[in-house]
Amino acid sequence: MESVVAELALRFRLDLVQLAWAGFQAGQFASEVGERIGVNRTTAKRMLVAAGGVRPRRGRNLQGRYLSFAEREEISVGVASGESVRSIARRIGRAPSTVSRELIRNAVRGRYRASTAQMTAMGRAERPKPGKLATNVRLRARVEADLARRRSPEQIAGRLRREFPDDPEMHVSTETIYQSLYVQSRGALKQELTRYLRTGRGLRHPSRKVGQRKNRIPNMVNISQRPPEASDRAVPGSWEGDLIIGAGNLSAIGTLVERHSNFTMLVHLPDGYKPDQVAPALTRKIQQLPVQLRGALTWDQGPEMRDWEKVRIDTGIDVFFCIDVFFCDPHSPWQRGINENTNGLLRQYFPKGTSLDGFTEGQLDAVAHELNDRPRKRLEFQTPNEIIRSVLLR
Repeated sequence: MESVVAELALRFRLDLVQLAWAGFQAGQFASEVGERIGVNRTTAKRMLVAAGGVRPRRGRNLQGRYLSFAEREEISVGVASGESVRSIARRIGRAPSTVSRELIRNAVRGRYRASTAQMTAMGRAERPKPGKLATNVRLRARVEADLARRRSPEQIAGRLRREFPDDPEMHVSTETIYQSLYVQSRGALKQELTRYLRTGRGLRHPSRKVGQRKNRIPNMVNISQRPPEASDRAVPGSWEGDLIIGAGNLSAIGTLVERHSNFTMLVHLPDGYKPDQVAPALTRKIQQLPVQLRGALTWDQGPEMRDWEKVRIDTGIDVFFCIDVFFCDPHSPWQRGINENTNGLLRQYFPKGTSLDGFTEGQLDAVAHELNDRPRKRLEFQTPNEIIRSVLLR
């Protein structure tokens, strides 16, 4: 119910909608955007999907002569309390004529409501001109045929200008093609045609600015700088880590696997898997290990490890072995092969598409213990428990 109310509120608060899109275009995740505008992650993601990944034009410049929904709410409160037009205008910092025109244009049967006025103003502001691809049947058929031939929108637009240099009706911009594909309310191109694009995406992803790092992990050390002793599976104390994600990306469990023995530990994340939640939970788990097993930690470039330097300091990893936490190359899961295989085994206990926030720390420890008691072919059918005990007895 709360998410429905939040979505309805966003229909009126164009300033919040634009604030959300500014976050998306800055490379923020849906959870971060949701926090920014006061909604949950699912609502923020739904906003992105509904628009096809294309930022709406309405509400981009609310300053100046355009009244915001918040201002209309103030006008509504003032009218209901019998406040004069000049008093309302003075309170919201507008000219009396602006408030007067607003009441004349958007009042219904002499009554003024902020929500009704906002929807009326938004409808009036809609651009009446239909899209070119929606009205020009010949042009639309040509663009659809070229998309089916796996030509990019840029290639299509350029070719049309070359073939029809004197016929502006057969010219179309690259951006118009993209928006007609992703914004279905334009009623032009079918979204199914996106499968012919090189990305094959049904949702447009806002591009990042030059130099903007997707995951924003400060000072990370690449796996190529990992010393030989940390890369050698024969040396105990080197770990690989990752998350397994629950249904709807709303919950997660951290996984730690020791490379020498396949010994597995599960990290309880009851409050979520943002960086400020993962770092302390990971620290507490690693601190349970004997000193001789606190070696290198290799992780992927997930944003949950933004605070990796704090994990390193708190667990004493750099104190005992003079090495850092290392990060794999993007899209290179084989660089954490043991961890990836272990996560596959863990899916027997935590199937994909199920929520992971209902498990207690004791239940996770029980799963880890059962997994560590399985014989492994790589260990000549010894168990990880047996291997780790032999390491500790040396």
